[in-house]
Amino acid sequence: MTSPDDRASLLDHDRRFFDALVAADLATLDALLADDFLLVGVGDGAVATRADLLGLMAAGTLRFPAIHSYPDEAVVRRAGDVGIVVGRTGMDFTGPDGATFTAGSRYTHVFAATPGAGWRLLSAQGTEIKPAA
Repeated sequence: MTSPDDRASLLDHDRRFFDALVAADLATLDALLADDFLLVGVGDGAVATRADLLGLMAAGTLRFPAIHSYPDEAVVRRAGDVGIVVGRTGMDFTGPDGATFTAGSRYTHVFAATPGAGWRLLSAQGTEIKPAA
């Protein structure tokens, strides 16, 4: 069972990740992301490493003008040293090719508890929520 403290801490890390993406705060991303972090893109399913994400953001070719999350809806679980957050966002971003994208998504973030560094984000996967037909 996930304690209220674990829920609050994992949701705080989730929020810090989203805030750092919007602010292009590379120092915060550097602290939050595990060395072997992987991101699976919402729009195309492409896999990006930690270095890929940080490099694109440093170059300004990947931007997140807005990310809105809904922490009250999030399902937060902990299993040993692993924390999982399944949540929902609305986001705007601009990809390396200059194309803009707006999407609602469900996401899964997997965190690992690390000694001295706290929670580090291991993996982030988003799935676009398609409007009902």
